[in-house]
Amino acid sequence: MSIFRKLLLGLMVVTFAISCSRTPPGGGGYRNAPGPGANPQLGDNRPHNWQNGHPYGHAVHGIDISRWQGDIDWNRVRGAGISFAFIKATEGGDHTDPNFMRYWREAGQARIPRGAYHFYYFCRSGAENAYWFIQNVPREAGSLPPVLDMEWSNSRNCPRRPPAYEVKREAEIFLQIVGRHYGQRPIIYTTVDFYRDNRMGDIRTEFWLRSTADHPSRTYPGQRWGFWQYTGTGSVPGISGDVDLNAFAGSASDWARWLQQRMVR
Repeated sequence: MSIFRKLLLGLMVVTFAISCSRTPPGGGGYRNAPGPGANPQLGDNRPHNWQNGHPYGHAVHGIDISRWQGDIDWNRVRGAGISFAFIKATEGGDHTDPNFMRYWREAGQARIPRGAYHFYYFCRSGAENAYWFIQNVPREAGSLPPVLDMEWSNSRNCPRRPPAYEVKREAEIFLQIVGRHYGQRPIIYTTVDFYRDNRMGDIRTEFWLRSTADHPSRTYPGQRWGFWQYTGTGSVPGISGDVDLNAFAGSASDWARWLQQRMVR
């Protein structure tokens, strides 16, 4: 084969590789990796065809977990590029996640910034929810701000759906009690329907928004956010099966500044 033909063949191979690496229309379609700008070890077991902006260009990604993730190899998780973890701690006023303290300890040993979240039950007051969380989650320097998870529950034990004014009143009570204890105002995690039904944007706090079908700018118009949960079927080395993946709103330098300002001291 002539040198010219070898060069031409090489150019064709490089061109093909570049074309395969480009983000497809809408930003979706990745099965093994989120795509350009993100760590290639992260993936989605059921990738979504994003239409109005995808999460893969974000520099900082993290996970949120509960007992259902089972045993976790935290060093592999950290090596895969995961920058933070939110760990389920409590529900309502009488339930704790049985894996919380183990995950809390192991994530800390792997030097992954981690915080705890509380699933709110509407059959208890904001104060009861808050004191149960405080009773079970350490106040530890270097941890992320606590998170209040507010969404409609399908629990048979607590099917109650109070009016919006009560939801926001009790949420504010939780935020104030927990914020005073940990020295950081909690983040609110919420879903599209819950946010809309209760006009959650009235609450002044940082938001972590679930939006697995479109960009948060479309599903939560006008709402600023710090974190975006973009899939429940993510894949991360060190975790078996599906896991929730999240993107931080800013750059890597923004993340470093955010940690300085928002870590518990």
